[in-house]
Amino acid sequence: MLTTSLRIAQKALKRNKLRTGLAILGMTIGVAAVLTMFALGTGAQESVSADVRSAGTTLIFVRSGNFTRGGEESRIPTGMGSTNSLVPADADAIAKIDGVKYVSANVKERTWVETSNQRFYTQIVGADVAYPDEYGWTFQKGKFFKESDVASAAQVAVIGSSLRDHLFGDENPVGKEVQLHNQPYRVVGVFESKDDEQADLAIIPYTTAQKQLGTSSIQMVTVSAEQAGDTTRISDAIKTLLRSRHHLDNQITQPTGGVALGGLQLPGAGSGGATPDDFTVKTQSSEALTKGLNTSVAAFILANMPQMDQTNSQEMAGTLSRAGSTMTALLAAIATISLIVGGIGIMNIMLVSVTERTREIGIRRAIGARQSDVLQQFLVEAVSLSVFGGIFGIIIGFAAALTITNVLHWPATISFTAVALAFGIAAATGVFFGFYPARRASQLSPIDALRYE
Repeated sequence: MLTTSLRIAQKALKRNKLRTGLAILGMTIGVAAVLTMFALGTGAQESVSADVRSAGTTLIFVRSGNFTRGGEESRIPTGMGSTNSLVPADADAIAKIDGVKYVSANVKERTWVETSNQRFYTQIVGADVAYPDEYGWTFQKGKFFKESDVASAAQVAVIGSSLRDHLFGDENPVGKEVQLHNQPYRVVGVFESKDDEQADLAIIPYTTAQKQLGTSSIQMVTVSAEQAGDTTRISDAIKTLLRSRHHLDNQITQPTGGVALGGLQLPGAGSGGATPDDFTVKTQSSEALTKGLNTSVAAFILANMPQMDQTNSQEMAGTLSRAGSTMTALLAAIATISLIVGGIGIMNIMLVSVTERTREIGIRRAIGARQSDVLQQFLVEAVSLSVFGGIFGIIIGFAAALTITNVLHWPATISFTAVALAFGIAAATGVFFGFYPARRASQLSPIDALRYE
């Protein structure tokens, strides 16, 4: 009977092509809207989650050498002073630590940046390709250099918006040359930063900077954590890793046995002759909090950074939960409205179809068709309309999400689950809104149906 119902449904739908097309169009628009909103909403939720997780201070600075001014007074190992202890392999090893998102080896110097008629004294930063992602820079013109440029030590440069203004004014500098150490560098991009000092920078591949300075070491490794509340743990992991890589002893370099003050821990006695680090690891938040403070107060603050990170993690977890609930409610509301509109369209079409085919229903009942057969017949037609509309809606939804992503640069994530859900909802809508017209058709009296004009 199902095969027969499908064949009859096909003939009935072809008989009124315009009406069938309009009914399918209503469901197509509904499903396309649902899938598009689901894709964009999911992408937005992922973006919000990433922003919330990274909100605050996620950067960790690993510097070559180690010296703490006044460290003897606070019984802190003062380190080995200025030394070239870091190499690119250290940055590669740090990148494998759990929770690390971006890593960039850095070599820095200050020099003149020149064009044919302008010059500006500023800082040159040798960096890896992840450097702009760590600071969230956007690009006004061009783009950042590539991994191949780093591998080949290419003489390319990316400049900040303020440096562009000093050297080129309102001109587009991409493709033009600047001079660094009397060497030509091709400008490949102009970045924009909220930090005025960063906007004056010129960024070149760190391998190019090494070649320029004649060194195989690096001065710093800039690390970005996935979550702001995880920086202290990652900092400790970096210290353990680098002490092992640099063949230092395994004793703890920080003083132990401190004194508790107001529930907080103050560093105490030294570690008993441990070999000091030949590097310095500081988080972005610790640098900001200890800037300008004397060594003993700074040590007190640094000793209690884990408690602050734990608080940050708890707050972020709560924020993510609330953001996810809000986004889910928004998507559910949009989906409900879109599908109700499409479903009402199908119900109207099926009610009209029942009215037009009243005599047909009477004839079928007169020759032995049961109520369940008529009910199944009209349900099959309603589900066919919604399923065809769902298929077209999925195709259009994919295209719409892709177009919006490319044009508006809005993140969109389309999963198999979303497609299956959209298709399943389309079929369920056909059953739900087609049941009443089908039931009404099945309950028609055969005699009354045959008399209908």
